[in-house]
Amino acid sequence: MGYQEIFKDGNEEVYERYTLVIERIGEIRREQKVPEEYRHYFGKTAGLICFLDEILRKAEADAIRVRSLAECEEDNRRLYEELLPGHYEDSYANPAAAVRLLGREFGGLLCFLYTRLRELAAYAFEGRRMHFTIFCELFVEIYNCFEWKEGTKAEEIRRILYGFFYDYSEIFAEDRVRDMVDPEYDFFTGIVMESDLSDLRYLYRYGEYVGENEIRTAEFLNALSEAEVLAMADTMTEGFRIGYEKLGKDLAKKETVCMEYPLGFERMVRAAIGNLKKLGLSATAYRCPQPSFGRRRGCSTSPVNPQFGFDHKADGAVYLDKAYVERYLEAMKAAYEKYKKKAARHAGPAVTETFGEANFELVQKPEAYQYSEAQQELVVYQMSRQGRLINAYIPGDERSFTIIAYPIPEIGAKYTDIFRETVKLNTLDYKAYCRMQQRLIDVLDTADCVHITGKGKNKTDLFVKIHPLADPNRQTAFENCVADVNIPVGEVFTSPVLEGTNGKLHVTWVYLNGLRYQNLELDFTDGMVTAYSCSNFAGEEDNRRFLKENLLQQHDTLPLGEFAIGTNTTAYRMAKEYGIMEKLPILIAEKTGPHFAIGDTCYSHAEETAVWNPDGKEMIAKDNSVSVLRKEDEAKAYLNCHTDITIPYEELDRITVVRRDGSKTDVIRDGRFMVPGTEELNQALE
Repeated sequence: MGYQEIFKDGNEEVYERYTLVIERIGEIRREQKVPEEYRHYFGKTAGLICFLDEILRKAEADAIRVRSLAECEEDNRRLYEELLPGHYEDSYANPAAAVRLLGREFGGLLCFLYTRLRELAAYAFEGRRMHFTIFCELFVEIYNCFEWKEGTKAEEIRRILYGFFYDYSEIFAEDRVRDMVDPEYDFFTGIVMESDLSDLRYLYRYGEYVGENEIRTAEFLNALSEAEVLAMADTMTEGFRIGYEKLGKDLAKKETVCMEYPLGFERMVRAAIGNLKKLGLSATAYRCPQPSFGRRRGCSTSPVNPQFGFDHKADGAVYLDKAYVERYLEAMKAAYEKYKKKAARHAGPAVTETFGEANFELVQKPEAYQYSEAQQELVVYQMSRQGRLINAYIPGDERSFTIIAYPIPEIGAKYTDIFRETVKLNTLDYKAYCRMQQRLIDVLDTADCVHITGKGKNKTDLFVKIHPLADPNRQTAFENCVADVNIPVGEVFTSPVLEGTNGKLHVTWVYLNGLRYQNLELDFTDGMVTAYSCSNFAGEEDNRRFLKENLLQQHDTLPLGEFAIGTNTTAYRMAKEYGIMEKLPILIAEKTGPHFAIGDTCYSHAEETAVWNPDGKEMIAKDNSVSVLRKEDEAKAYLNCHTDITIPYEELDRITVVRRDGSKTDVIRDGRFMVPGTEELNQALE
């Protein structure tokens, strides 16, 4: 039975169903009717739901905000303690523990259910009674299978779970669209704008995990002057504005910007929202999905336990099939139709990232769900279709973004020093970089191809084919990128010609979206990945699966979508000085050496938008032989991923321009810039 049938009578019907199901769950908490091996699981889960129901009632009575600090901390502990390292090993949210405690037949499915029911915390704190109710009904339905039927089969439980996500896909799809484009849903922006940010109880109003990173970040920002906080906000919002201006897009047509930020940064976010308001823009925000792994989107918090997110990254395997995907895509389209006007006026995201999390050795657990080959294809298909939907309702050539990053306290004892250095990094003199980068581009534009080689243990030996220029006086193949959408300043980049791009890319280690890759090697033939390997795990098959799932995003191959040279040697010096090179986010790391992005080009969905460098030349290298397929079939043109892989200066031998006549010029030699007029870049490397 679908959502419309169940809730056709509106809020009164929802309240009646909610009352009945909560009463039943209270009984389950005390019952002994299921087989003994499952009693603790169902009793504990029912107890968790009853606790979250107390939160929901407080939220509806507006009593969440008046809790004492001790109450806030206790509620947070009760919610998240079992996921912390040291407790997680015996949690039903841990696939290995669930299989050990509940058996192989049902352990994985009941772990999946328990993890989904933990997400009721979000609905409780936001006061979403309807969402809370349908998940409670799911729990009771599965409990009934164990209570009433002897010989219950796992397939029956899987069928119930599948039916739930299939039937309610329209709810979850509408949530995703509405929360991004409709400022009337102001749960998150309300916390930012209305709270007393000097009273750290506000952090606990989200219902997210609040740890040392969140508390100490908020304390640090509270200690900054108003001018310092405003300067941080100005850097972000000016970058957003300049991004529109530089690309010739009309910001006046837009009404909303989605704020993606980590807990603890509310003081800066409040100032940024104020700046956006002066530009005629309202802020939206949405919750980062839980459990999340890799890059966190929306309003997020530090991972309570990275292994938890890693264990559940393929949970969709429980219900993912062709029928579900088509229904979800249909629901997404209906949601965009409902919010069509708001979507068309959405300007894009303003993102604050963090870096500095402690290294964490992840374990591949055989008990965790993995996508089958058929499901991997469906994941790619769904991502592709969703990308096309977004572009249809929020056209890529009419939107932009900006992104900036700051450290978190977990980075170490010199956190405050690193934070202040990062603020300086984000406000470097972009005009000086613009001049030096133009010198590089003048040489790179003469290239037929560019030859990149590593040194020491780095085995990189790669030829990147460059777009030819029909009119070198008016055209360029490299964009001169300063601090606008990607902060901080510091790179020149191009979309390579795939045909003729051949060789090996190698890095001894790199962090990408929260994952460490050891001895990452990618082989390219005519610009496409033809082989890949790493040494993260002992088994070659585990390494290949790890790379396909996380780096190739389930694709069999990806094109080289971008070749760039990072010029921010100041960022490199800072990272070396504080010993945090491996903790830098891609956003900063990509500016600290040459980098190569696999996936879409930087101009995905905006290839027809004219782009000019500050010297007046038009950037013409925006397409490749994959992206140009959009003119025939968009599904073949866009991969919906773009991951930058950087070679650090100390692993770099040369970057050499190779011309059609065979002549060569080194742009970088032995990790140092060689083009006249760029000598200043080397000062930070000495």
